[in-house]
Amino acid sequence: MPFDKFLQTHIFDPLEMNDTRFYLPDNKSDRLVTVQHKENGEWKKFPVTSYDPDYPIKGAKSYFAGGAGLSSTAKDYATFLQMYLNGGEYNGIRILSRKTVDVILSNQIGNIWGNESSTKFGLAFGILTENGQNKGGKGSIGTFDWGGYFNTQYFADPKENIIGIIMKQTQGPVTDITGWKFRQLVFQTLDD
Repeated sequence: MPFDKFLQTHIFDPLEMNDTRFYLPDNKSDRLVTVQHKENGEWKKFPVTSYDPDYPIKGAKSYFAGGAGLSSTAKDYATFLQMYLNGGEYNGIRILSRKTVDVILSNQIGNIWGNESSTKFGLAFGILTENGQNKGGKGSIGTFDWGGYFNTQYFADPKENIIGIIMKQTQGPVTDITGWKFRQLVFQTLDD
């Protein structure tokens, strides 16, 4: 089975991730947000370089990368992350076993960065350590996160059952503080 069909059949359709694809269908192509970069202090459309940022709606639509290339929405990605928070299932549909999720979300790099590291790495995500938690504003021990090529960032905190997703569609030197500020502000909304 081709990789794109496998993902569609075994992950996207069961989780009702209706807006997650490698290439957008024609009836959804107008929803692709243009990638921007700063040029002389102004936001401009990111040009085609060795990479065409409009690939989800152009070309042969036949390259399916295992490590990049999906287009999605915040809602769909929140569903995917919630499946992990639920131990591998969502709405009664099991995608991964609980033990598989445990392995994916466990430290796979050992102590190569020393005891003071704020982050370790699992099989698909960065994972917040006790030191990272104690620095504040990033979540609880075990909070997992990653980001995308166009500055999409997300995190999921298993202890608090919180998911945060920010989709920016920017490229090039981006020195804004929205990524860490967004995460910090999400955790500041907790009101027990």
